[in-house]
Amino acid sequence: MLKRTLVLILFASLSVAPAAGQQKRKAAEDEAGADAPVAAEKPAPYDPKLMRLAEILGSVSYIRNLCKGDESEWRQMMQELLAEDAANEPQRAARLTAAFNRGYRSFASTYVKCTRQAIAAEEAYRAEGATLATEITARFGN
Repeated sequence: MLKRTLVLILFASLSVAPAAGQQKRKAAEDEAGADAPVAAEKPAPYDPKLMRLAEILGSVSYIRNLCKGDESEWRQMMQELLAEDAANEPQRAARLTAAFNRGYRSFASTYVKCTRQAIAAEEAYRAEGATLATEITARFGN
């Protein structure tokens, strides 16, 4: 499942246009299984790269919203990442969410309007995200 999400992130990182479909955040949270049993958490060897990927998703989400008015694709990818890789690990999900929010807030404090620099930063982050997704999938994929 993680491999599928990372492949989706990779393809989305390489695409220029945002996805047309949008799902409500509440529905995604309901599907994530808030009442699912909690399993013992153990760190995955790819956690540092996954945390960086979550931070990149947050940054790109902010810039896409600022410049194109659509961040839903990137938030949806983060929801899928949480559902597939941290569904029964609330502390891990919290760390991934914090990384996403850190990336979002970081860009929010840097860019207040869409500029060439903002677009260039978003492109660089998408490229880094694609690289991370490829590395994680190649090394740790099922």
